[in-house]
Amino acid sequence: MSRAHRDWTPAQIGFIANVVRLYRGEAIDLTVGGDETLLKLKEIFGKKPKYTDVLGLCKAATIAEIEAQGWSLNPGRYVGVAPGEEVSDEDFKAQFAALNEELETLNAQARELEKVIAANAAGILGA
Repeated sequence: MSRAHRDWTPAQIGFIANVVRLYRGEAIDLTVGGDETLLKLKEIFGKKPKYTDVLGLCKAATIAEIEAQGWSLNPGRYVGVAPGEEVSDEDFKAQFAALNEELETLNAQARELEKVIAANAAGILGA
């Protein structure tokens, strides 16, 4: 299996679809994945599944959090890695790429701030 192509089981598809339903406050639909999906939902979200952020799986990021990340929608910036979960080389590369992207954004912001500070200093000093 390559990183670009993954075959998902019906239970995995049903689980992900139902995470979205839980987030929206909708009823669970077990049409895809059936009992296996329900068992996983209960394992992760409790006996009466209700949406909550789960480290390594899902997070409802706020607009302020997304803005603070330079408007990046890279899930790794918000979801994180579950405790005890090993990070594969591919996961590391993705996380490193996201961090590098964030660093480039922060560096660009720093350069803009340097220009503003220089202009303000010049204005104060009458240069």
